Amino acid sequence: MRLTLNIWRQTGPEDKGRMVRYRLEEVSEDMSFLEMLDVLNEKLTLAGDEPVAFDHDCREGICGMCGMMINGIAHGPEKATTACQLHMRHFDDGDSITIEPWRAAPFPVIKDLVVDRSAFDEIIQAGGYVSAPTGSAPDAHATPVPKPDADTAFEAAACIGCGACVAACPNGSGLLFTAAKVTHLGLLPQGQPERDTRVINMLTTHDALGFGGCTNAGECTTVCPKGIPLESIARLNADYLSAKLANRTR
Repeated sequence: MRLTLNIWRQTGPEDKGRMVRYRLEEVSEDMSFLEMLDVLNEKLTLAGDEPVAFDHDCREGICGMCGMMINGIAHGPEKATTACQLHMRHFDDGDSITIEPWRAAPFPVIKDLVVDRSAFDEIIQAGGYVSAPTGSAPDAHATPVPKPDADTAFEAAACIGCGACVAACPNGSGLLFTAAKVTHLGLLPQGQPERDTRVINMLTTHDALGFGGCTNAGECTTVCPKGIPLESIARLNADYLSAKLANRTR
């Protein structure tokens, strides 16, 4: 398979950046997208050129590191698939592929396709935790949790914090990520002590970091590799309203 790659190159945060075209031949359709980039980087290194910087870790769709825009779509054209799980069989011989970093003010470009997503860490630090002491492991079913709540909590907990929701949102909103964390903890008994302060603090931090507001465009759920539903945002909004009203009556 022969490909033309248009890749965003940026030496650092202060560099304006530019698109650079590369031609790559003998790409196997069995390669993952990141393995294809590995082949390109090996070629560049042997030629004495600077390899393309991109994030990766587990390469199993779990760590959320491999975020990149592929032909204008976060993580590429396949649904529920991270860039590391995307295989070259989904492209055709002679294709031209454009690869860019996430484009959002809270995610400044560090180099090439690598962006700083520490803003997500700050949102987590603002309330994405529980303070209930765990002690030894409790007996099974010692704390009953309704099955629908458990299922929804597990669904939200699948969020890997990749940032695709932010990159796809026309407003650069990180509300799907924030909502997933609020939903995950807010439905479980251990998350109840901080339920009100959690949603207020995390949403306040989200806004302070420069993320945009949600206008229900729905692009976030379309590109989310873990299928976090839009209903999570509705749950966050309900929790936020309830928390604000509770604070006023105290």
